[in-house]
Amino acid sequence: MAKVPKNGVFLFYVPMKLQRISELQHTFSFLSSTEQLAAYRERFFESDLGKIYQAIPWDELVREFGSKPCGKGPGFMFSPRGRIALMVLKHHAGCSDRKLIEQLNSNIDYQFFCDIHLGLQRITNYKIVSQIRCELSRVLEIDALEKVFYTHWKPYIDEAEKAVVDATCYESEVRYPTNQKLLWEAVEWLYKALRRLCRALKVKLPRSKYLKWKKRYIGYSKMRKKTIKKRRSLTRALLRLLEKFLSFEKQLLKVHSVELPKRYYKTMYTIRKVYRQQWNLFTTGEKPKGRIVSIGKDYLRPIVRGKEIKKVEFGAKVNKLQIDGINFIELISFDNFNEGTRLKSSVYKAQGLTRRRLKVLGADAIYATNANRRFVTRHGIKTDFKPKGPKGKHRKQQAQLKGQITKERASRLEGSFGKEKEHYHLKKIKAKTRATEILWIFFGIHTANCLEIGRRMTGQLHQQAA
Repeated sequence: MAKVPKNGVFLFYVPMKLQRISELQHTFSFLSSTEQLAAYRERFFESDLGKIYQAIPWDELVREFGSKPCGKGPGFMFSPRGRIALMVLKHHAGCSDRKLIEQLNSNIDYQFFCDIHLGLQRITNYKIVSQIRCELSRVLEIDALEKVFYTHWKPYIDEAEKAVVDATCYESEVRYPTNQKLLWEAVEWLYKALRRLCRALKVKLPRSKYLKWKKRYIGYSKMRKKTIKKRRSLTRALLRLLEKFLSFEKQLLKVHSVELPKRYYKTMYTIRKVYRQQWNLFTTGEKPKGRIVSIGKDYLRPIVRGKEIKKVEFGAKVNKLQIDGINFIELISFDNFNEGTRLKSSVYKAQGLTRRRLKVLGADAIYATNANRRFVTRHGIKTDFKPKGPKGKHRKQQAQLKGQITKERASRLEGSFGKEKEHYHLKKIKAKTRATEILWIFFGIHTANCLEIGRRMTGQLHQQAA
């Protein structure tokens, strides 16, 4: 031990033995014997990803999705099981399609999970994730798949006669829509489409002062304070410009017979609908039904939630049913709906999954309608609804039961909403179509379920071993 005086204070230094870096290193070759691969596979099942793998009924899912291995033509890189696994892996990793493929190329655990061994090969086409998503979304049947999941998880779910229900919104990745943004998107898309069309037909594009209005819109968007006068004048100008483009496009296609893709006609139908809605809103102030908020995602609707931070959200509204901490989808819709009308169907969904009579149901105050109260009373279901009328004899015991049900709903169910959005890639849905968004939400919810079930399976094995 060495002592060095400094300003009258003795500092003590304890010499430590340095370990060589070479002693800490471990060499592993992916081209070595299969014994090492088997050892790494056993280690894989100890991780969270391995627990998810064990909790998934692979054969039943492949059968329900109807996935088949490729027959004629070039072989598909992923097996039917691997395609489903890739969707689950995306939500476990929580990254983009490109990053997912990059990690799959270099992570042996990810390759085990997706039933693929690349070796020296590399996947360069990251769009394969989107292709698989589109393929599976076309055959997605939520009720049938959730029955498969519950049948496989049944031994690890306790208290199947108890359930809680609530609704949440999974937002799509779109910019916050305003009337001016929506009109400008329609004008910009239609102007570029007309330029390409006129160039192909060798027709002169009519004068529209598009560049002038583009500068004006950019200047407006940079303003911190957008007054009512500025908004009205810009909206009026954009409506007139959009009307001019629409009339020219109609005349152009009437004179020239042109074969255009289906996507063009679909977008044009959406733009015409946007023009009608915005014109009625500007002239009469009447809010349109089925209001379009995005040109690219015409199926999105404003979901009014009434929260302090976000009063309006744009995405899919999901009425969820939770049984012993495991979530199931009762209804998913891009149109706003009153979840209070879904209590009966939630009860039937729970009883259809568990094949047991529901005895306890936790729900928010919005579910406590008179019709729902009569329904749960007729079927002998205990709830946490605030009672009406005079107090009963056993009000203290009833209050304790209602408090436990409310605590279960507020902690486990509402807590699962935040967990799925923050950790399972459901905070902003980046899919491009209605079907793929539903598939995205389905796999995000059930990836969280699989990890929970996998941990319960591991816990039971440890208890049996002890």
